[in-house]
Amino acid sequence: MGALPDLSVQLYSVREPLAADFAGTLARLRQIGFTRVEPFGMLDQASSLRAGLADNGFTAPTTHQSLVDVDLDQVFATAADLGIGTVIHPFTPREQWTTRQDVERVADLLSTAAQRAAVHGVQVAYHNHDWELRLELDGKSSLEVLLDLADPAVVVEVDTYWAAVGGEDVPALLGRLGDRVVALHLKDGPLTGVTADQLPLGSGDLPAAQILAATTALQVPVIEFDQYAGDIFDGVAAAYRYATGTLGFAR
Repeated sequence: MGALPDLSVQLYSVREPLAADFAGTLARLRQIGFTRVEPFGMLDQASSLRAGLADNGFTAPTTHQSLVDVDLDQVFATAADLGIGTVIHPFTPREQWTTRQDVERVADLLSTAAQRAAVHGVQVAYHNHDWELRLELDGKSSLEVLLDLADPAVVVEVDTYWAAVGGEDVPALLGRLGDRVVALHLKDGPLTGVTADQLPLGSGDLPAAQILAATTALQVPVIEFDQYAGDIFDGVAAAYRYATGTLGFAR
């Protein structure tokens, strides 16, 4: 790919300090060097986000927000108001991926949401865990079947760590998914699926440079930790330094 887009950071990584001091946590992320953030649970945090983004000069091109049992127009109107262009459905349980009919239901959910999102100038994406790659239908991973079935407007944020834990060669997966991949979760660690063992980018088993090289339409690269055994700000800062110092992201 060409020039790398600006880094973002998933706020779930710092969920505990965020709950204690929302404004102060965003300020610390800005001090590390980030100019973009990826919120989670957007509807519940909308007012705090509006102030926090403005106060720190952040943009939020993507957000995680469940699209189940919510007012879709409220979701996408709120996203548009916050300047968010892509709303990512973050999770569908493993037991809802075991048959083709299961995957069709997820595809229908996302396709319906994408149609509503378009009215607000927003797009819809899906974020994987490991099971969407472990489970196969007709020789394809369930994630790939999902994208075959869903409206072409539905895109994907590939969580590179969970895809690898699910047994995928991540660069090869990205090559197959092509332009449907608009965002990545960049994290690292031993590929055991034990989230407490996660490490800053560049410290574990994932080939970050090859992963980036395999993308063709990447808009939002996102640093994330599900858990971190050390100080989370130290971990995020180490990941940022590796991304800017070794991978070539702009500071």
